[in-house]
Amino acid sequence: MYYSSGNYEAFARPLKPEGVDGKSAYIVGSGLAALTAACYLVRDGQMKGEHVHILEKEQIAGGACDGWKFENVGYVMRGGREMDNHFEVMWDLFRSIPSIETEGVSVLDEYYWLNKADPNYSLCRATMNRGEDAHTDGKFDISDKGAMEIMKLFFTPNEELQNKRITDVFDDEVLNSNFWLYWRTMFAFENWHSALEMKLYIQRFIHHIGGLPDFKALRFTKYNQYESMILPMVKYLESFGVQFHFGVKVVNVEFDCTPERKQATRIDVIRDGNEESIDLTENDLVFITNGGCVENSSIGSQNTPAPYNYEIKKGGGWDMWKKIAAQDPSFGHPDKFCSDPEQTNWMSATVTTLDQRIIPYIKNICKRDPFSGKVVTGGIVTAKDSSWLLSWTINRQPQFRSQPKDQCLVWVYALFSDKIGDYVKKPMRDCTGKEICMEWLYHIGVPENEIEDLAEHSANTVPCMMPYITAFFMPREYGDRPDVVPQGAVNFAFLGQFAETKRDTIFTTEYSMRTGMEAVYTLLNIDRGVPEVWGSVYDIRALLDATVKLRDGKKITDMDYNLIERFALRKLLEKIKGTDVEKILKEYNVI
Repeated sequence: MYYSSGNYEAFARPLKPEGVDGKSAYIVGSGLAALTAACYLVRDGQMKGEHVHILEKEQIAGGACDGWKFENVGYVMRGGREMDNHFEVMWDLFRSIPSIETEGVSVLDEYYWLNKADPNYSLCRATMNRGEDAHTDGKFDISDKGAMEIMKLFFTPNEELQNKRITDVFDDEVLNSNFWLYWRTMFAFENWHSALEMKLYIQRFIHHIGGLPDFKALRFTKYNQYESMILPMVKYLESFGVQFHFGVKVVNVEFDCTPERKQATRIDVIRDGNEESIDLTENDLVFITNGGCVENSSIGSQNTPAPYNYEIKKGGGWDMWKKIAAQDPSFGHPDKFCSDPEQTNWMSATVTTLDQRIIPYIKNICKRDPFSGKVVTGGIVTAKDSSWLLSWTINRQPQFRSQPKDQCLVWVYALFSDKIGDYVKKPMRDCTGKEICMEWLYHIGVPENEIEDLAEHSANTVPCMMPYITAFFMPREYGDRPDVVPQGAVNFAFLGQFAETKRDTIFTTEYSMRTGMEAVYTLLNIDRGVPEVWGSVYDIRALLDATVKLRDGKKITDMDYNLIERFALRKLLEKIKGTDVEKILKEYNVI
């Protein structure tokens, strides 16, 4: 496998890999990474569909990319996905996945047309005092000292950031700024999470720093992530004859390991309550989704809290990875990620409005009609003074094809499930759907004497607890996640958010899909380049633009300097006067 850039290889079709007709594939899990691997196996690997087996412990595909209406419970979206124009692998694949709504159109086509016609941006990023605009006004509000802390992190070698927390590199100059409010709520970073991951995020999305305050950099699907992304991929795979095996729990993969060579030899499964084994040869490829950010997640209901079940279950992603990791050091260290659920959990809730009584309060904040079919909030709105650090968003409606036209779906999430609410005087993890809705209604400005009535009669709310949803953000070192294809592996690869690939950042659709593509291309030796991670971190234009935007448009000449620094800056400006360097610095408002 190798990386490429540009459109020469982007538009090329690889030749059929040698010996692929004699190979089979077993894919553990059916999340986005797993489905991507399957798609590349049949598209570019040209493997026979009937030779591809997807083993999924649930009764439906999708993993964390869900969206479903549960009988007698209601609509549930555990999370949502926002996309970037430089998700190179995602767009490489989705150009080949047919739309399930419009004949002759790809998923990329419909996604592209939608976001061109209805570009995303937010009119209110944060509130306080119960629904009043917090007037962050697109400003990062970060001091020169805070900006220098971010810059220092940007240039710190990755190796020096291993096992460090964000609080090891940032102090209150950053942590009390609008920058951190935007960042932590958009990406679900906590103060105790990985400084390394923070740095990788800044570098990966440096071209979008300016779009962070109002979300104009983001793009969204038409419907929920299951119907817009997963279902078209499933239909595409079924058209090739790919075999889906639901209700099959993979409990372990056995390996024969030597220092030079590693081969998967057996898959242990539980099917219909019975233990079975699948023996493997070198021609049987295994793709393993290890770990799982939505493992142990649970839903409640309007009148029932979501249980906080954090014990590792037999046959779950964490338990399987632990068994695998025990067989070879190169298979990673799952305990680094799943040993402290108090530091990796947060909760979400899906609110379905049942009449028009809540809608005016929504309109008052987002300044848009939720039923227009267009962008509504344009991303999350954060209640800045919420003890739960509660945020909420409304994407284009309807979010489900089956959704009644007069109902609006609101996604609510909060980072601090253990904190006492501001209106509902209990922790979020102990709250029913109705109580979470009450807390949200309080923060969007509903009069207190109407809150309970609206939460009970004008909405149905389903809470979801996810004990390991940010497990991948825990401080780590290299080797804690296995390489997509470990050194010496002949017939297996790791997929998803807990596999290691270069430069890309976890908690994105692109990361999952990239691991799937890299795994297939490596094991089948496909003679086509995997598109490299977008190189904005190496683009002087992106760096200059981000530097100025981070400081709310202030030029470097406006920074606080001592006498020696000011003299040095003046001399530098004299040296570059009349050069292209001066020209580009002026173009990007650096000077």
